[in-house]
Amino acid sequence: MELYNNFSKWLDKQLSKDLPNNIVAINFNLYEGIKQTYDVELVGCDMFDENDEDWVCDEVFDTREDLFFVPRTDDISHWEKGLSFITELVNKYLSEGKYADELKSYKAIGIGFVDGNINILYPIK
Repeated sequence: MELYNNFSKWLDKQLSKDLPNNIVAINFNLYEGIKQTYDVELVGCDMFDENDEDWVCDEVFDTREDLFFVPRTDDISHWEKGLSFITELVNKYLSEGKYADELKSYKAIGIGFVDGNINILYPIK
């Protein structure tokens, strides 16, 4: 799957950087892009509270200047299908990606649209 390979390369590039030591949780922020894409941003946060999704607002790292773009095709045109598809990309990376163990060393890994709810992907409850 070429899209997964590109996503993996993008994520490898982000995670190979010297990330701030005070990151305790990671989130994949999703946006509905203006060019028929879903835009993916990686953020590192210095707090995590499973009962308060505002933890994602405490960013100490972001890839806002280097987003990953997922083309919106007919089969993922609805945001819920887009979220599910990108969640599959992240879960695949968590099982086989180069920096999967580093990602799993954080308290939590979440994913969600910036104007919606956060789904916790890891640790799995």
